[in-house]
Amino acid sequence: MTQAPIDPMLPPMLARTGDERAVLEAFLDLHRGVLLRKLEGLTDAEATRRLVPSDTTVAGLVKHLTMVERNWLPRLFEPAPDDPRGDSAEAGRESFTVREGETVDRLAEAYRQACARSREVSAAYDLDHVVTHPLIGEISLRWVLVHLIEETARHVGHADILREQTDGATGAV
Repeated sequence: MTQAPIDPMLPPMLARTGDERAVLEAFLDLHRGVLLRKLEGLTDAEATRRLVPSDTTVAGLVKHLTMVERNWLPRLFEPAPDDPRGDSAEAGRESFTVREGETVDRLAEAYRQACARSREVSAAYDLDHVVTHPLIGEISLRWVLVHLIEETARHVGHADILREQTDGATGAV
């Protein structure tokens, strides 16, 4: 039996009177879920088709946001000694490049895993917990969550436009 997809607006609606953390996490998860919905149903060729002058593709956006999830929470709050950061402009551009063998299914799964790890790391710290970012200095978990909401939502907007150009599909669901 196939389970019906959860309405992506449900978590933010349930958190509408929640505490700050519940609201931040609900909106971040909303945008994470919409991104995956933009990828659903696309073939590998459709997901990697360039429809704008830049190298931006739906698959590339998912790959980039996977790197973003890894860099902003696990690598800042619980860094592993052998875990390189992707802070350079080159690493940022490279994160949009989909390589051979990086299928829609693999990209989606890598993103799901990165988000799950980010949730796990975030849950271990108070919103006021501060870490040092190598380029911008001290930042709190609260700041990181707001930044992730902004970055994810912005790229979901890009994915929405690309998906509409691909097959006409629009909307969060």
